[in-house]
Amino acid sequence: MTDDVGVPESSPGPPPTTGPGGHIVVDVSGKVRSPGIHQLPSGARVADALRAAGGARPGVDLTGINRARVLMDGEQIVVGVPGPPAAGSAGGAAAGGSGSPTSGPVSLNRATLEQLDTLPGVGPVLAQHIVDYRTQHGGFRSVDELREVNGIGDRRFADLQPLVGP
Repeated sequence: MTDDVGVPESSPGPPPTTGPGGHIVVDVSGKVRSPGIHQLPSGARVADALRAAGGARPGVDLTGINRARVLMDGEQIVVGVPGPPAAGSAGGAAAGGSGSPTSGPVSLNRATLEQLDTLPGVGPVLAQHIVDYRTQHGGFRSVDELREVNGIGDRRFADLQPLVGP
């Protein structure tokens, strides 16, 4: 059986990062019924966070949200708000790339292979390395973690840093 976030009630998965006591704390904001800070069991997924926040408000498009992604402690999930929040992005819109224009930084935790491939110096192989790192480590806590991805050196990191966010 599925619920109002469109996923099965159970969400098994390995805990990538846990907070104290085997739980994680996430901030769910945007167009949900009960936005705020929610404590979830380690291994929880985005769907679990949406459920804890009372589900999305009626009419909200969840197409761009990967509800199956495993969450990390301290993560923020923004629902129904176009693009990432404009928190100090003095660099403006992401420049370059062959895809559609973006209105802000590309999210390392939410971007598709195709979106990552539009970044300067990132082709299909490096985009796959970024997705693999994200999967293996439960996501990116900061842009600086991009340095740990196979194929990202100092120069490429410097080029990507203003164009991406966690």
